[in-house]
Amino acid sequence: MGRAYQNRKESMAKTADAKAKVYSKYGREIYVCAKAGGTDPAGNLSLRSMIDRAKKDQVPTHVIDKALDKAKGGGGEDFFTARYEGFGPGSCMVIVDCLTDNPNRTFGDVRQCFTKTKCKIGTQGAVSHMFDHSAIFMFKHDDEDAVLEALMEADVDVADIENEDGKITVFAPHTDYFKAKQALNEAFGANADTKNGEIDFDVDEIQFVPQNTAPVTGDDLVLFDTFIDMLNDLDDVQNIYHNAEF
Repeated sequence: MGRAYQNRKESMAKTADAKAKVYSKYGREIYVCAKAGGTDPAGNLSLRSMIDRAKKDQVPTHVIDKALDKAKGGGGEDFFTARYEGFGPGSCMVIVDCLTDNPNRTFGDVRQCFTKTKCKIGTQGAVSHMFDHSAIFMFKHDDEDAVLEALMEADVDVADIENEDGKITVFAPHTDYFKAKQALNEAFGANADTKNGEIDFDVDEIQFVPQNTAPVTGDDLVLFDTFIDMLNDLDDVQNIYHNAEF
C-alpha cells in the first residue's frame, strides 16, 4: 500500500495468554464506550463500531456481553485515556494509547518499557505531529471515482483513496469517521458483499498513520520486538502506532 498503517492485532494473539489479553483490552474499550454513550449499539455508534471490530477479531460473545452488563450496572471503574509518545529503536517514532484507572501507575509502566529497551519517552506532541490521525476504511470495490464522488457529496474531507487488488482503501480525518462510514454504507451497502445492508469492511478503524517511515534493522529490530511485546503485556495499553519499517 502507498500509505503504511498497522492493524491493531500486530504482534498479538500468538498464544492463548495473548488472546486473553486481547479480549481484556476489547472488554475495557467496550465498557468505556457503553458507559459513556449508552449500552444500546443502535443508539451508540462508537459502541456499535467497537463491537463489530471485536467480533472481527474473534472476541467471544460472552466477553462482549460481560462488558455491556458491567456498564449497565453503573458504578464500576473510572477509566481515563492516556497517550504517550517517544522514540523507539532505530529512532522510529511511537505512539502508545492507553485506558487507565491509575495514570501514575500507567506512566511508570510505559516509561519502563521505553527505558529497558534503550528507547526515549517524550512529551505530549513530541512525535504525533508526524502522524495523520485518520479514519481508515477498506472494502471490496473497484470504482475509485464512484467512492470519491459519494464521499464528496457527503462533505467528507478525503485525504487519500487507494485501489488495489479489487479493494478500495479510504483515508479521511478521524473527525469525519461516522460521516464517511454512513456515506459509504448508503452508497454501496446494497451490494452483494454486505451484511444487513451494510458494507462488510476489511478495515474499519481510526489510527495514527505515519507521514514517513524509519528503517529498523539488525539489533534494533530485536529491541523493537522486545519493546512492542513489553507494551502489549501491559493491561492498560490499548493501541500502539509506529513508523518503523522492517
